[in-house]
Amino acid sequence: MTRRGYHHGNLRQALVEAALTLIAEKGPQGFTLSEAAKHADVTPAAVYRHFAGRDDLIIEVARQGYDIFGALMEFAFDEGRPTALAAFEAVGRAYLAFAQKYPGHYQAMFESGLSAQRHPDLALASRTASDVLEKAAARLSEHLPPAKRPPAAMFSAHIWAMSHGVVELFTRGDTRSPFAASDLLEAGIGIYLRGLGLLPQDT
Repeated sequence: MTRRGYHHGNLRQALVEAALTLIAEKGPQGFTLSEAAKHADVTPAAVYRHFAGRDDLIIEVARQGYDIFGALMEFAFDEGRPTALAAFEAVGRAYLAFAQKYPGHYQAMFESGLSAQRHPDLALASRTASDVLEKAAARLSEHLPPAKRPPAAMFSAHIWAMSHGVVELFTRGDTRSPFAASDLLEAGIGIYLRGLGLLPQDT
């Protein structure tokens, strides 16, 4: 009988989908490559034609996640429209939306314990996503004199960290809040940007 992975002609992607299912059930380090093979309906030996081991499979899941993530961020930025502030806030909300809609990819990207910088393809995909937020930050601060302009890389990284914290505490964690995660993030971004002098104090 022809196995499903070969029948569809895309065993590599079938294994990625199997990994996403297992990550949702057990976390990125909670399954074996043999389990992924079983979910994809192929022999364990067939897996090694595409992936050297479980980490290699998780890296591919993370890489695809960063591709999706970057596309969502770019769409949210929309070349800085309708305003630089609205675009910046939209990029932050896109972070939350990605974590909620693609939890398996999110876990592979941020909870697998694998360093993006040690894998060139993953590092490139990661940088593409972070570049969108940095571009949004640069657009938001370009009206300030250069001497008073905070480094876009710095405060975009701070917003990334804030977004990640909101996801972990109020979207995926057990912390309860009377406020929606998106409202918490938007308020936090506003307070932070005012502190940097990027927004008037009375807005």
